[in-house]
Amino acid sequence: MKIAHVALWTRDLDAQAAFWQRYFDGTPNEKYLSKNRPGFASYFITLADGPTVELMTLPELPDAPDNREFCGWAHIALNVGDKQAVDALSAKAKEEGILKSGPRMTGDGYYEAIILDPDGNMIEIVAD
Repeated sequence: MKIAHVALWTRDLDAQAAFWQRYFDGTPNEKYLSKNRPGFASYFITLADGPTVELMTLPELPDAPDNREFCGWAHIALNVGDKQAVDALSAKAKEEGILKSGPRMTGDGYYEAIILDPDGNMIEIVAD
């Protein structure tokens, strides 16, 4: 069994798709505009390995809770290969002002950094 895709709500669908292309070489499909649910639009972003990422939007999407620690998904972790890739993406994220936590060794054995997507969601970029 494997995960087919993970889904993420976003306010700015095109900015989110561009982020996944810029940082993870994701390839988006053609934007889907629902005929049955007015305002719903989505992209599926195909990554080289792992599950596809579905980006979804709706008008007037409510804010996420202010507290990042709540019941539900906390973050997504993407293995980007090696420490040099983590360092390179971290440097890029720092230049763009979206680096939350610089590269470090974690207690569970990952070399990781944390970056924020356009909506402020945490993405761990890791090498093991």
